[in-house]
Amino acid sequence: MIQSYEKLKNIAVVAHVDHGKTTMVDELLKQSGTFGEREQVAERVMDSGDIERERGITITAKNCAFKWNDVKINLLDTPGHADFGGEVERSLMMVDGVLLLVDAAEGPLPQTRFVLTKAMQKGIKIAVIINKVDRPDERIDEVKNEIEDLFLELADILELPDFDIDIPFFYASGKNGWASNEQGVQKDNLVDLLDFMISDFYPEPKISAGPDLQLLVTNLSYSAYLGSLFIGRIQRGTIKKNQQFTQMGEEKKKNFKVSAIQMFDKLGFVDVDEASAGEIVIVAGLDEPKIGDTIVSPTALDALPRLTVEPPTVAVNVSVSTSPLSGKDGEYLTSRKLEEFLVDACRTNVALKYGPTDDPKVYKLKGRGELQLAIVFEELRRKGFELMVSRPEVLFKEDENGEKLEPYERVVLDIPNDATGAITEKLAIRKGRMEAMTPLGETRTRMVFTVPSRGLIGYRGVFLTDTRGEGLMSSEFMGYQPYAGDMLARNNGAIISDQAGKATAYALFNLLGSGKQFISPGEQVYEGMVIGEHTRSNDLVVNCCREKQLTNVRTAGKDENMVFPTIPNRTLEWALDWIDNDEWVEVTPLNIRIRKKVLQSNLRSVRRK
Repeated sequence: MIQSYEKLKNIAVVAHVDHGKTTMVDELLKQSGTFGEREQVAERVMDSGDIERERGITITAKNCAFKWNDVKINLLDTPGHADFGGEVERSLMMVDGVLLLVDAAEGPLPQTRFVLTKAMQKGIKIAVIINKVDRPDERIDEVKNEIEDLFLELADILELPDFDIDIPFFYASGKNGWASNEQGVQKDNLVDLLDFMISDFYPEPKISAGPDLQLLVTNLSYSAYLGSLFIGRIQRGTIKKNQQFTQMGEEKKKNFKVSAIQMFDKLGFVDVDEASAGEIVIVAGLDEPKIGDTIVSPTALDALPRLTVEPPTVAVNVSVSTSPLSGKDGEYLTSRKLEEFLVDACRTNVALKYGPTDDPKVYKLKGRGELQLAIVFEELRRKGFELMVSRPEVLFKEDENGEKLEPYERVVLDIPNDATGAITEKLAIRKGRMEAMTPLGETRTRMVFTVPSRGLIGYRGVFLTDTRGEGLMSSEFMGYQPYAGDMLARNNGAIISDQAGKATAYALFNLLGSGKQFISPGEQVYEGMVIGEHTRSNDLVVNCCREKQLTNVRTAGKDENMVFPTIPNRTLEWALDWIDNDEWVEVTPLNIRIRKKVLQSNLRSVRRK
């Protein structure tokens, strides 16, 4: 089977997190006639993973395809969180156009800047959608000016004097399913936007001349029926089923026969016998494809430039579980099985790297941020395995003079006016420098800081507390700058159990004055397990299993009513934010626990360094 269509457009939808990108893609699919009248379609249909639906964010880039006026549009929905920037970079390798969504109230934020930089570097045509124009706090004119200023600034930084600043703007409400090319004019549908997507503004795929195949592998998948799959855009020539082609790897090349070819069709796939240059295809037949490989004809072994993305800035140590409770909640994970999983994770995400350490039970996993690493462990946890994870640490470098360098981030904060003092104080402790401070309406302020990446580890929870949950924080990797000096991971020490057993209500109630508690009465504990946060800077070792002694003496009064405060929701991200360098997060399918690396109390000091 060969698909027929008049024209082909490859377009990516990009935005900062929570600017309405996936909701807009939902409406584009619905209004283009992709779904039947009686077809039941879930909300945020492109967020197909369980973790994506729970958290309301896009984690991996997704492909879909639909037709509008006999033009086929391959549409890519990309993540909006900075930690998944590698997914965006890979997606931009397959497209010739970008739809940039910007919130009508929040305006351009760090990830907006990141994706714009990458798109402008590649010479991709860009159009802007100012989304959520029906928000009561919209500031459309200001946001439009900010976007135009950002284009001018990036064109100057990237030295692109010929860049066309005449950017098309659309004004939309993705939630209500309409978009207009005129400001202040509300429409009933997305026809203006759909017609624009098939216009001559977005070019048809740029391809190389010649009959020999050239295809860059930009993503991987797996099918229970077809085996390993690779995804990429054909740069040159035609790929045909049952023909021989060559994989050009980093170090070696390998011949293979294509067993199946698929194209994206709506939310699924359609089998085809062949596909030509410009099309995005899913191909089976290669045992071990790798992202960045080039697939070529055996008669023309010329590889495309290998795909590269921004390097990792954060690393964690990952270990098999050595906890006294290991094997109780899930399947014990051997070091060989753990390494296999890390290899698979790095194979499908080029932004991840892993390597061994001095301890054969422990591996080091490197990535873009805490959230990206936490998602990897969350997926492993949901497969029923147990493991341990250390505190995230930044990756240092040295310049040619031997000076120590560390990664810095540009942090943009949208906060209530009364929180500016607390935010400034907390970020100053974390070596942050304020770069800008501007009002957003009458009740909110935008602050911009330059902060060492290690200063942001564990800060998100503090930020939400200081802003009473009303603050918005986003960051962008700026590069490496001189080391800012030592800083404590957290100010307060830990409350640690001195024995194994079940925590009792009597013991925990009498420890309430010592600090915030992380466990509830009846939970199983062991020596060296962290049960709370101390009110002082040193650690505190306690007996949380002590029971009330019963005697024959009774008084006329009654036992004190025990009321416990709510314990924090023990998520993996919360634990990675909270722990210090001498602690592990114990991850099981049922529980998240924190423990000291050295369990025995007599081998540990309560003084923190």
